[in-house]
Amino acid sequence: MTETWPGTAYPLGATFDGTGTNFALFSEVAERVELCLFDPDPENPGSFTETKVEVTEVDAYVWHCYIPTVQPGQRYGYRVHGPWDPEQGLRCNPNKLLLDPYAKATAGEIDWDQSLFGYDFDDPESRNDDDSAAHMTHGVVINPFFDWEGDRRLSIPYNESFIYEAHVKGLTQLHPDVPEEQRGTYAGLAHPSVTAHLKKLGVTAIELMPVHQFVQDSTLLDQGLRNYWGYNTLAFLAPHADYASSQQGQQVQEFKAMVKAMHAAGIEVILDVVYNHTAEGNHLGPTLSFKGIDNAAYYRLVEDDQRYYMDYTGTGNTLNVRHPHSVQLIMDSLRYWVTEMHVDGFRFDLAATLAREFYDVDKLSTFFEMVQQDPVVSQVKLIAEPWDIGPGGYQVGGFPPQWTEWNGAYRDTVRDFWRGEPSLGEFASRLSGSSDLYEHSGRRPFASINFVTAHDGFTLRDLVSYNEKHNEANLEDNRDGTDDNRSWNCGAEGPTDDPGVLELRARQQRNLLATLLLSQGVPMLLGGDEMGRTQGGNNNAYCQDNEISWFDWDLDPERELLLEFTRRVIAIRREHPVFHRRDFFFGRPNGSSGGLPDIRWFREDGREMSRRDWRDPERRTLGVFLNGEEIPSPSPRGEPVLDDSFLLLLNAGHEQVLYRLPPRRYGNRWRQVLSTAEPEAPEGWRHYPARAEAPVEARSLVLLRRAW
Repeated sequence: MTETWPGTAYPLGATFDGTGTNFALFSEVAERVELCLFDPDPENPGSFTETKVEVTEVDAYVWHCYIPTVQPGQRYGYRVHGPWDPEQGLRCNPNKLLLDPYAKATAGEIDWDQSLFGYDFDDPESRNDDDSAAHMTHGVVINPFFDWEGDRRLSIPYNESFIYEAHVKGLTQLHPDVPEEQRGTYAGLAHPSVTAHLKKLGVTAIELMPVHQFVQDSTLLDQGLRNYWGYNTLAFLAPHADYASSQQGQQVQEFKAMVKAMHAAGIEVILDVVYNHTAEGNHLGPTLSFKGIDNAAYYRLVEDDQRYYMDYTGTGNTLNVRHPHSVQLIMDSLRYWVTEMHVDGFRFDLAATLAREFYDVDKLSTFFEMVQQDPVVSQVKLIAEPWDIGPGGYQVGGFPPQWTEWNGAYRDTVRDFWRGEPSLGEFASRLSGSSDLYEHSGRRPFASINFVTAHDGFTLRDLVSYNEKHNEANLEDNRDGTDDNRSWNCGAEGPTDDPGVLELRARQQRNLLATLLLSQGVPMLLGGDEMGRTQGGNNNAYCQDNEISWFDWDLDPERELLLEFTRRVIAIRREHPVFHRRDFFFGRPNGSSGGLPDIRWFREDGREMSRRDWRDPERRTLGVFLNGEEIPSPSPRGEPVLDDSFLLLLNAGHEQVLYRLPPRRYGNRWRQVLSTAEPEAPEGWRHYPARAEAPVEARSLVLLRRAW
């Protein structure tokens, strides 16, 4: 018989203290709880023996015990005895082994046996009592101790940040310098060759696609596919086991070592987190954890028929942020990743879902209030994906002041501008920081996380190579994925040998990258875009855990050129504060630079833009003066910030344009810093006096620096 002590109600989960382990589980509906310990069966390799421990201590619906003999590496789960009445939202069944919502590591794969479901496949209204233990993943007790060696949060200011969105496996799986056993893992991310690439590129933060333990979908496995993106979370405190080169709880140590290596390279770690739904799906989904522990507490149920789940995400269910213990799980998880795993921030998938306490999206919701008041979570980077699929789900610009947002309006407008669609006025707003979206709530330009591409959609190379999506490999007859890509194939669909098309595609990639990096706000680059990664026209590679999605590190000269160009533009942005201001532009002088405004917009003939020009649907050109002597916010030490002044000349039309440069009071001479039509030309390749005509090739941009 296993010796048990009462233990404590908090912290929830399995907590090893150096001697034994405390177990605590919340369930308001439970009548009995059994802790199940699993050990290897010596007589049946690969199988486990189960020891059931009755949990008798209950405080405020938290069931708890302490077992002095349980050490790190111990597998465990729960069986919850309680009411079964799906019509009332009650789905307890002790025959289903349940994963601890607070599990910090997992072991074993779910194999989608009938026993994992609470009903028989041929009768959704029935009750299935098959035991699921042999087919379930287990929680693992972890060793929480780790030598951080003085590691601390980098706290890089938003306006100095450059975010790189990447996938643990995709980034490292084909890297030739990463040892084979480390490819596709946290250890692979920490490899010096990977951190060196990021550091040389100028990355200040890597935003990792979901690393919370997620589940492989049975429908995908049946088709020979796999869940690659990971938006199918089951355990919010556990690093995904498949991304670790070591198992049985050691994935926690490996993840921590990766974070430590990134910090040593000056790179923050931001996690893409999925708190809006879980892997249990709708009423026809499996019973794996929350559903069998306390279904109505953890999930939003349909008010008038609690058999069914509210679904604002398109994935079957939505977490119940109206219930204090559900909110507590989210907040405990966030704090854990910050305090114990040392991550630097979060990007919240479909974040508007978390604001739906009742129906509408409400920025005064309990979740946002909890975040604002929390002394840990409020201090890290908080990035919202500001939409879900419910009514009023597109909330760009609608989040509280301490949040930043993926700016989908930026993405759409920049794509439209460079493919020649009428968009000039809005393009100027996005280029200058989207004050129309963020200034009214007291936020700064860096509230806008600017991006042109992200994991969900075309890569940059595919954006300029395909008009239509090509998702046949997903085995859904190309029905999946978005149809409105705002892409342009530059004259041929997909691969081509036409030199004119290839040259235009290369230039368009440079145009989009340069625009992204020279815009006010925080740029986010989709990993691989810096070196022309392609998915063959697949704009929904969620199930492509293969070469379609993985990074190809074997670069040809064209891709090498793109990589060098990207590094060059990132360096320009980093070195010049005028491209990453902390304040919105005023459009007027403050007296420190001879009466010149902080920004001024010009036509190609050198005249200032008029209201009629802004409304002209045929206009495809724009000149922007950026005054480096009119930066109002001081340095961190309170000193004035002075920078060079620049002219950005943009031509999205199909013919060369001769830009007449502004009058002498804006600058006597100008030096060319960058041209997307001449990517290898060094700085100073061309010089122009005031009022001279500067050629800007069709579909290109030129950056000039004032040389006085």
